[in-house]
Amino acid sequence: MTRFRADDRADGSVAVSIDGVEVLTYVYRSAAEQLESPRPYFHPLRTLAGEVVTQHRPADHVWHAGLAWSLPNVGAHNFWGGPTYVRDEGYVQLPNNGRVDHRGFTAFAADDHGVEIEEQLQWISFDGDPVFTEKRRISVTGGADAWTLVFDTVMRNVTGASIRIGSPSTEGRENAGYGGLFWRGPESMVGGAALVSDGEAAMGSEHPWMAYSADAATVVMVDDRAAPGHSPPWFLRTDDYAGLCPAPFFSEALAVAAGEKVRFRYSVVVADGPSDGARAAALAASATQTDDHDDDDDDKDLP
Repeated sequence: MTRFRADDRADGSVAVSIDGVEVLTYVYRSAAEQLESPRPYFHPLRTLAGEVVTQHRPADHVWHAGLAWSLPNVGAHNFWGGPTYVRDEGYVQLPNNGRVDHRGFTAFAADDHGVEIEEQLQWISFDGDPVFTEKRRISVTGGADAWTLVFDTVMRNVTGASIRIGSPSTEGRENAGYGGLFWRGPESMVGGAALVSDGEAAMGSEHPWMAYSADAATVVMVDDRAAPGHSPPWFLRTDDYAGLCPAPFFSEALAVAAGEKVRFRYSVVVADGPSDGARAAALAASATQTDDHDDDDDDKDLP
């Protein structure tokens, strides 16, 4: 039997298994309402022992979707879901919730070494206008007690004008710099420890990686060395809920000019059991990526 398996299901999702254990479901056609900014997401993610490490549509924030590439302040648009933070006004529900549409797979393979998927998507505004085209690469590899997801995205601004990607913090709300590859953990992981190379982490601190350790599982997120603003500030929650996000737009917005591409790449390690600092560092080191893709044609055939 092939170690890795990827099944494209009729419901608009891909299930990935390692040695017969289903570790990942990638929902590429979301059924969420427009208010929740429907977009592809990963849920559930599981350890090799079968422990679920994501939460989808929690009661406090129904637009949180397991693990997802989610951006709250994209010019006038919201690709996060729910209300938008507006400077001097607070959170306001606006008619600006966009969606991210799957346009097709251009690569889809699984063998004894791992899974490689390449997908094309389009970011659409509330009014139905194209904002970005995207090429997304997803790969999965695995070891004895942990497996790794690599998420690689190239987005092109197709609006004809510069777009400013920011966060509630860049709009004036302190310590609310979320936006990017956001992980929402289950209730069972609330109260865990957030670890970095020199101890426990703090909201907004800058690191190349961060680990979230709980009794049943550890999740490590690693920022690629070639990504814009490498070692970004991190958005972090441990008490109200379990949440982790390398947040490149935490304190400074990124302007993407008309026709310009921007690329981000992250590794996410899902490991059995809790971790101390040494194990967390070893998991992060095992997943550290180098920029080994040529992206000269990353926008080829995008809709």
